[in-house]
Amino acid sequence: MSYDDVEIEDMEWNEELQAYTYPCPCGDLFQITKDDLRLGEDIARCPSCSLYITVIYNAEDFAGGTSKKPLEPSKQQPVAVA
Repeated sequence: MSYDDVEIEDMEWNEELQAYTYPCPCGDLFQITKDDLRLGEDIARCPSCSLYITVIYNAEDFAGGTSKKPLEPSKQQPVAVA
């Protein structure tokens, strides 16, 4: 049984860890990566103790490619016509 159920919106994105994090009672952080979420994983584990939480999120928000950056619209470039 998980320690708690936590909405993804209540977690923080940690650029250094490249993971969503949430404070663990032991003083460390529960962690789950975007790749884990894309694979349907919903358990964020603490690397320092045996606790884990269930992450509540919309799987459609993480479906798709493995790009680390949000997709940007393509920029139109001027084309010289001869």
